[in-house]
Amino acid sequence: MGPNPLIGVIYHWIGGFASATNFIPFRGIKRWSWEIYWLIQGFAAWIVAPIVLASIFVPHLYSILHEAPSSSIFYALLWGALWGVGGLTFGLAIRYLGIALGYAIALGLCTAFGTLIPPIYDGSIKGILHETSGQIILLGVLVCLIAVAVNGAAGLSKEKEITPEEKAEAGESDFSFGKGIAVAIFAGIMSSFFAFGLKAGAPIGAIAKRELLANNRLDLWQNLPILIVVLWGGFLTNFIWSAILIIKNRSAKQFLGQPGTNPMRATHAVGDTLVDFDPLDASTHDRLATRTLIANYLFAALAGVIWYFQFFFYSMGQTKMGKYDFSSWTLHMASIIIFATLWGLFLKEWRGTSRRTKLLVSAGLFLLIGSTVVVGYGNYLKAAQDGIKIVSTN
Repeated sequence: MGPNPLIGVIYHWIGGFASATNFIPFRGIKRWSWEIYWLIQGFAAWIVAPIVLASIFVPHLYSILHEAPSSSIFYALLWGALWGVGGLTFGLAIRYLGIALGYAIALGLCTAFGTLIPPIYDGSIKGILHETSGQIILLGVLVCLIAVAVNGAAGLSKEKEITPEEKAEAGESDFSFGKGIAVAIFAGIMSSFFAFGLKAGAPIGAIAKRELLANNRLDLWQNLPILIVVLWGGFLTNFIWSAILIIKNRSAKQFLGQPGTNPMRATHAVGDTLVDFDPLDASTHDRLATRTLIANYLFAALAGVIWYFQFFFYSMGQTKMGKYDFSSWTLHMASIIIFATLWGLFLKEWRGTSRRTKLLVSAGLFLLIGSTVVVGYGNYLKAAQDGIKIVSTN
C-alpha cells in the first residue's frame, strides 16, 4: 500500500483525540494520590496495551524483536526513557495549566523539536528546504508555533481574570501560569525525544514490514513493534519516579483502599469528591469502599488504554505520509492540542474570562487547525509529485 496523506491525516486526528481524552478518566478517580493512578495508567498504556495489540496485528512479534539490531533496541529504549521524563512533567503541566492550556504550550513546543530535529540530525533537512512541498510543511510547523504563542497569551490573560472559586470549579485549583509554563517548556523539550525513539526503531519496523507482507498482512502495522520498545523505556522512567513518590508519601496502602487525594478532580472537598465518606461511619474514614477502589483501577487503566491509542493511530498515519513522514509529529501534536482545547471549552476551563481571552483561545484553535491543513497539503503535493515521477519513468 502506497502513501495516502489524506488517510494519514485522519489517522493522526483520531490519535490526537485519544491523547486529548486520556486525562478525562482521571477526573473520575476518588481519593487516590497522583503517583498511584499514574503508575497504573502507565502500566496499562506502556506495557499491556502495546504488547497485546502488536501481538494481535503483527505475526512473529517476538522473533521480530529478537532479530532487531541491538543498537536499534538500545537507542529506542534510551530515547523512550528520556521521553518518559517529559511524560512525567507533562502531567504536572496539565495540573498547573489545565487541559487546554497545558496541552497547547507543552505539546506545541514538543511539536517543533520533535518535527525539526530528526531531519536536521540525519541531514534530510537540506532536501526538504529545496522542495516546494517541504517548504509548505515547514510553514505548517511555523503556524503551529504561532498558535502556541497565541495560546500562551490567552493563558496569561486568564490568570489575571478568573477567581479561585472558578479555578476550583473547572478542576484547576492548582492553576499557576508561572509554574506551569516552566514545567511545560521542559516537558515539551523532553517529550520530543519520542520522535527520536521512533526514528531509532526504524530497523525494527523494516523487519516487521517484511513479516507482514510475507504473511499477506497490511504493512499499516509495521511500527507497532517499535512502540513496544520505546514505551518500555518510558515506563522505566515513570516507574522509578512513581516508586520514589510512593515511598516518600507512604501511599502504597492506597492500592488496597487507603484514601488519598486526586489533584485532577473537578473539586477538592465538596460534592462527589467525598462519595463513600460518611462522617458517622468510622469505617469510611480510612478506607475506600470496594466499588470505589475497583472503579479507581478501571478509570486509571482506561486512561492508559486511551492514551496508547494515540500512538496506535499515529503509527498507522505515519505509514501513509510518504517521504515526509517526519511531519507526522506536527500533525499528531497539533491534533492533540485542537481536541484538548475543545475539551477545555467543554469543561468550562475558560469560564469567567473576558471576551479578549476567549478570542485569543479561538484564534489559537483556528491556527492549529490551519497548521494541520498546511502540513497535510505539503505531504499531498509530495505524494503527487512522486506519483508523477513513477508514471513518467514507466
